Amino acid sequence: MNRELLAKAKSYGFSDKQIAHLTGTTEDAVRAERKQTGLIPSFRLVDTCAAEFEAYTPYFYSTYDRGDDESTPSTKRKIMILGGGPNRIGQGIEFDYCCVHAAFALKEDGFETIMINSNPETVSTDYDTSDKLYFEPLTLEDVLHIYEREKCDGAIAQFGGQTPLNLALGLQANGVTIIGTSPQNIEVAEDRKLFSAMLEKLNIPQPSNGTATNETEAVAIAARLGYPVLVRPSFVLGGRAMQIVYSDVELSQYMRFAVEASPERPVLVDKFLEDATEVDVDCISDVGQFEDPAQGTTVVGGMLEHIEFAGVHSGDAAMVLPPHTLSQKVIGVIRDYTHAMARELKVIGLMNVQYAVKGDTVYVLEVNPRASRTIPFVSKAIGVPLAKLAAKVMAGQTLTALGFTQEIWPTYWAVKESVFPFNRFHGQDILLSPEMRSTGEVMGLDADLGVAYAKSQIAAGSPLPMGGKVFISVSNAHKRELAAIGKLYVDLGFELVSTSGTAAVLMEAGLKVQKVHKLSEGRPNAIDLLKNREIQLVINTPSGQTPRSDEVKIRTTAVYTNTPIMTTLSGAKAAALGIAALKRAGYAVRTVQEYYPTEVARPGTGK
Repeated sequence: MNRELLAKAKSYGFSDKQIAHLTGTTEDAVRAERKQTGLIPSFRLVDTCAAEFEAYTPYFYSTYDRGDDESTPSTKRKIMILGGGPNRIGQGIEFDYCCVHAAFALKEDGFETIMINSNPETVSTDYDTSDKLYFEPLTLEDVLHIYEREKCDGAIAQFGGQTPLNLALGLQANGVTIIGTSPQNIEVAEDRKLFSAMLEKLNIPQPSNGTATNETEAVAIAARLGYPVLVRPSFVLGGRAMQIVYSDVELSQYMRFAVEASPERPVLVDKFLEDATEVDVDCISDVGQFEDPAQGTTVVGGMLEHIEFAGVHSGDAAMVLPPHTLSQKVIGVIRDYTHAMARELKVIGLMNVQYAVKGDTVYVLEVNPRASRTIPFVSKAIGVPLAKLAAKVMAGQTLTALGFTQEIWPTYWAVKESVFPFNRFHGQDILLSPEMRSTGEVMGLDADLGVAYAKSQIAAGSPLPMGGKVFISVSNAHKRELAAIGKLYVDLGFELVSTSGTAAVLMEAGLKVQKVHKLSEGRPNAIDLLKNREIQLVINTPSGQTPRSDEVKIRTTAVYTNTPIMTTLSGAKAAALGIAALKRAGYAVRTVQEYYPTEVARPGTGK
């Protein structure tokens, strides 16, 4: 490698990392050689006026082609905000909301805001959101160029999701000041061994677990824990390649084909808590600013109880705020654990915790000392801009000075429902899993929980039917709850439709059922009735880890015919609750602001 070849490679778009791979060296070594020879990119202004007028938009991209550098750094105090990068399933647009609010908050506090993002479909890449926008990839190399060029005072890596978070330690090692919770404490939450040690120290339960670097280790851990187990790679985005497995055969298959395990990239194996209730908690804290964390403040922004049982990714689950089935004792334990972990991790800014509640025992599943997907939802539900407050806390303010020291517990219900792209992927099964698949979310607000749930279904494009036929088909494991579910819908005036096995259980309970053929038995079958619009709702829980082809066909046909479908019994119960509430009282429309209690101080305003 020589200077000319290096310059040519850079002008062709090769990254330092690619060059290091091709030349058998390291990214750090290539960067050092490049800087030593004075080979650094220049920044050009995006011409937003199509060359008809001179463009003044603060919107830049880097290039190694010769020419003037059009970015002129100011002498103001600056904070860089790292965006979420390209939008894809698993990388929620909710993180962009947090980045935008951070830019607004820091501008209010007198900072110049430098945004780095590479997704044209976001608000953070609107040229008037931040003082300066760099439309660049979120890589160590590109972020360092801009940080050094602008001479920033600090960088925020907590708001863009997992993508910028994975850069935090590398950026810090190269002289970047990461503001907010320190990358070392974020590492404690991400590294399974450090995390387990922290929970043991705090005496907080977690599901039994282990880390495996190969197939033999994984099978041995599963034998110790007992099936089912939840397996996942460490440091992943949107629960990618996360799976619940029920046998040695499935686990061996997973380790061979789904992941590339190694000592650097271990696979996490957790005991899966079946039929547990999952709870997401978002909190904001300034404890890391104080020598003694006990002097700081931690406030729970919102507790969201999942409608589906544990095992569905939090980005996909329907959730209720405040919790609707948890006891005051359990809520108190969740609050205590959240405060204890915020103090131990010396959190400055936002933290998200995922809990599983089984009986009266509260287990911690995961802690993320960063902004989460639920921050926009919680902020709108309680009327407090948590991301804005967090940015101000990260820049040095305290929650006491900002006027936010008390939890806000709504007197109404807020239901979050996810929106899925299944109608775009023909033949794709719609079952939810630990791997995230949603592409958006909606909110239903009401004083009545049933109506709030019904509103969320309307917003998600799948309004609940007020009458007609319900096709029910559930797995053997759910047969004991079948009669109660069937009775709920009969009492609401629906007719039940089912195949012979499910129909026998329903009839034994004294319920009237219209029997239809299984797909393999001939016609008419459930698919015929769906296509003829004779079925208004489908309740279909999977028969096992590997779904039968009949089930997949029924579920995908329901999606294509826009027939509401529930794949969990908890979802079916929530739908019945919603239908009953709509039949009883209908629903009214109010603005989100009308729900906020007027006596609550608006944090950030000092009032």
